[in-house]
Amino acid sequence: MTAAAGNWSPLASLPGMDDSEFERWATLLERRTGVVVPLKRKAFLVTSVRGRMRETGHADFAAYFRDLQKVPEGTIEWTTLVDRLTVHETHFFRHPPSLDLIARQWLPQMTADPARSALHAWSVGCSSGEEAYTLAMVLDMHLAGRSGKTYFGVTATDVSLPALAVGRAGLYPRQKLAEIAQEYRSRYCEELDADTFRIREALRKRVGFAQFNLLDAVSASMKRLDLIFCQNVLIYFARERRRELLATLANLLKPGGLLVLGPGEVTQFAHARLARVDNRNVLAYRRTS
Repeated sequence: MTAAAGNWSPLASLPGMDDSEFERWATLLERRTGVVVPLKRKAFLVTSVRGRMRETGHADFAAYFRDLQKVPEGTIEWTTLVDRLTVHETHFFRHPPSLDLIARQWLPQMTADPARSALHAWSVGCSSGEEAYTLAMVLDMHLAGRSGKTYFGVTATDVSLPALAVGRAGLYPRQKLAEIAQEYRSRYCEELDADTFRIREALRKRVGFAQFNLLDAVSASMKRLDLIFCQNVLIYFARERRRELLATLANLLKPGGLLVLGPGEVTQFAHARLARVDNRNVLAYRRTS
C-alpha cells in the first residue's frame, strides 16, 4: 500500500546509509543471527531497516541502532526487525528429488530394523511451515504403508516469530494447493473457503514449532535426530561458519541418520562420521557411526 506523501514527514527525508553505517548493521545481524548481508545487498538491508523505522517513528539509523541495544525493549523490537531482514520464501515440496530420496531409499533402510519404533526429524529454517509439513506428509504417507508401527515427529525451527505463528496455525492461501500432489492433498489438507486451506489436525499434531537460532546449535544441548533437513539455510552464512554448523549438525545425527542440504550449498565438505549419499540430484550425507 502506498502512503500519501504528506504522511511521511519528517521521516520522508531519512538520511542515507554510508558504507561504514552499513557495516555496523551488517555486523549486528551476523553476530546475532549468523546471516551475512554482503555490500551488494545493501539496498535490501537499508529498505528493510527504513521500513521498520517508519513504523516505530525513528528518524535516523544511529538512534534506532542504540534503541535496539536496550533491554528489554530492544530485544522485543529486534524480534520484529529480524523478521524483515530474513528471507521467508518457501514452498510445499520445494525439492522433489530430496523427498524422493527420503521416501524411497532412506526410510526403507531405517525401518528395516524392527527395534526402531520412532523417527525424529528437524526442519531447520522452516519459515512459515511448508517444508516441515511436507516432511510430515512424506513420512506419514510412506510409514503408513509399512508393517509395524513407527512413530514420527518433526521439530520445525526458525528465528522469525511471525513465520512460526503461520506454521502453527497451518493455514495457507488456496493457490499453494497447486504445490501439493493430489495424493497428499486429499489426505492431509482441508479446504476451508475459496481463499484458504488448512493442514489437517492429525498431521499438525506431528509438527512442533519453536523459535531457534541455528548459531545456538553449536552450544545447545539437543537430543540426537534421525533426519535433519536444512535446505536453503546455509547460503546465508559465511563460508567458514557453514563448516562449523555442518559439523554440529553431523554430531546431532544418530547412526544411520540423514542430513539433507540444498544442492550446491556447500562444496568439498567432509566429515569423519558422514558418507555422501550417491545421488547426483541431491546433496545428502548419512551418519555412518
